[in-house]
Amino acid sequence: MTILDMLEQSGVLTMLGMGIVFGFLIIMVIAITLAGKIIGKFVKDDGVNAPQKPGDNAIPAAISAAVNEYRKNN
Repeated sequence: MTILDMLEQSGVLTMLGMGIVFGFLIIMVIAITLAGKIIGKFVKDDGVNAPQKPGDNAIPAAISAAVNEYRKNN
C-alpha cells in the first residue's frame, strides 16, 4: 500500500466517521425536540417562571430595604 492509498483510505474513514456522528446528532436533536413537544402537552405549567403580579411587591421591597440597610451600616 502506498502513502496515497493510505491517505485516501484515512480520508474515507474520516468522512464516514464524521457522517455517522453528524447523523446521530441530527437524530438526537429531532428526538429531544419531539420529546419536549410531547411532554409539554401532558405536563401542566405550574407558573414557576410566571411574571409577578402588580401588587406583589413585598419581596423586592424587602430585598431593597435589606441592601440599603447593609450599605448604610458598612
